[in-house]
Amino acid sequence: MSVESITNQATTAPSARLERVRYEIRGALARRARELEAAGHAVLKLNIGNPGRFGFRAPAHLTAAMTAHLADSDAYCHEQGVEAARAAILAQQCGRGAAVADIDRVFIGNGVSELIDLALRALLDPGDEVLLPSPDYPLWSAATILNDGTPRYYDCPAAQGHLPGPDQIEALCGPHTRALVLINPNNPTGACYPRELLERIVEIAARHGLLLLCDEIYDGILYDDAGFTPLAALAGDLPCVSFGGLSKVHRACGFRVGWMTLSGAGERVEEYRDALQLLAALRLCANVPAQWAIEPALTGPDTISALTAPGGRLYEARRAVQDAVARSQFLECVVPQGALYAFPAVRAGVLSDFDDNEFALRVLDEEHALVVPGSSFNLHASRHFRITLLPEPAQIADVFARIERVLERMVEAVDAIVPDRCAVRV
Repeated sequence: MSVESITNQATTAPSARLERVRYEIRGALARRARELEAAGHAVLKLNIGNPGRFGFRAPAHLTAAMTAHLADSDAYCHEQGVEAARAAILAQQCGRGAAVADIDRVFIGNGVSELIDLALRALLDPGDEVLLPSPDYPLWSAATILNDGTPRYYDCPAAQGHLPGPDQIEALCGPHTRALVLINPNNPTGACYPRELLERIVEIAARHGLLLLCDEIYDGILYDDAGFTPLAALAGDLPCVSFGGLSKVHRACGFRVGWMTLSGAGERVEEYRDALQLLAALRLCANVPAQWAIEPALTGPDTISALTAPGGRLYEARRAVQDAVARSQFLECVVPQGALYAFPAVRAGVLSDFDDNEFALRVLDEEHALVVPGSSFNLHASRHFRITLLPEPAQIADVFARIERVLERMVEAVDAIVPDRCAVRV
């Protein structure tokens, strides 16, 4: 091997950090789905909460606002975002009871994903720890690792309605713990956190001097009598970063518009605010045209409640999941209270050697439906898989029929090897 080829290998070696980073929602299974499509197969993709791919459109008054302001969008805007948009976000947060002093505490980004990275980059030093839910949305784990932090996971099991236990959270707090992450309403489980639980979590953060980071991108997507309690309203003077955006409630993923607001007593958050501003300035600004949709989104008509109420498309898709699980020989599921997903599981009495990745691959290869294994959400020994509620209810019923066929074949294969084994079928 020549010196030149050795040098070229060294310069293109990826960062060692990436060895611990996973994002299977768009990973190997999604690549396999594309291969099947290229071979002429139609694949039902339930892996991504992307409303536009399922026939949903952003509300007309949002696109109209963008169009009306195209002439105002040629230049960079302020690094934290268009002032009118930030003022609308500030008004929403203050109306919810958050202690956000002024628009200098509001940051607009290219989706919440970018802002999660900025929030952690401004906070973490090597070895600092971040408390994350398990299952989590894997971007949170990835951003923690890529910013030299260490994820530590608190459990949100189905047996607890996918809600965390405050005692376990507190037991994980140590001298290197810097932040506590909540996702409410939750992705991937659909859990909505009750006020009493959030109050206990705020008390833990106060005792241990933790920054609260609350991903509230699904704040308006609620079913039946589920409620949403903004964390910042309970945090008061405690430093808290709340994340929201247009992608989900307003079905505008492609706009790439998210925001974060920093609440808490001024002297406790001033240096962190300045660090966020520096990082925002380094990337110049977020996409300008779509920022003009923020004010009409937050002050205009409610366009989500009709979809989540009985008879609405999302509500009936959720009902289709419930009905399919009730009919299944093999599945169980905590009914989602919010967000755009369900997180079913193969019952513990079925297939004792169950592997969720192998299962998802079989569903894809044999039945041409793409779901996400629960282990992709940093859930150990997972028997879960995540699907989005965005398809039509009939499509969801069809996918579950395909899943049932795969599980029947898997059980029959085990029964053929161990014919007297009765624990595989319940």
